[in-house]
Amino acid sequence: MSDKWDIRFLELAKHIAGWSKDPSTKVGCIVVGEDREIRSTGFNGFPRGISDDNDRLLDREKKYPLICHAEENAIMHAARIGVSLKGSTAYVTWPPCSRCARSLIQAGIKEVVYSTAEEVPERWLEDFNISTSMLKEANVIVRPI
Repeated sequence: MSDKWDIRFLELAKHIAGWSKDPSTKVGCIVVGEDREIRSTGFNGFPRGISDDNDRLLDREKKYPLICHAEENAIMHAARIGVSLKGSTAYVTWPPCSRCARSLIQAGIKEVVYSTAEEVPERWLEDFNISTSMLKEANVIVRPI
């Protein structure tokens, strides 16, 4: 059973996911230090300065090369402002993909907590299995709640 802090941080990640302009998928990430301090946040979206007009957002072939995932944005934001994420916990509204698992491992995240509340599209399931395997092999604790 998860504690009240897990629920609070996942609810906050869900709120931040709502900031994404992506019409099909909204993901949020909160990275929290060992004293429950929020070190960084992120949601899926285009990099700063890149136009996120509907022509790009509604066309997956245009969108996918441009989009930063929520976990990547949280990690890059922390790097931009000089905040270490080593030893932190990432709270995410979806299970991380393999691309984000690589980044979470390299950033020193020790634990990933993700929500099981939303149905994940079939096209992502194989990649999520790879991601979970990677995280566990790298000794990152994975807690779906």
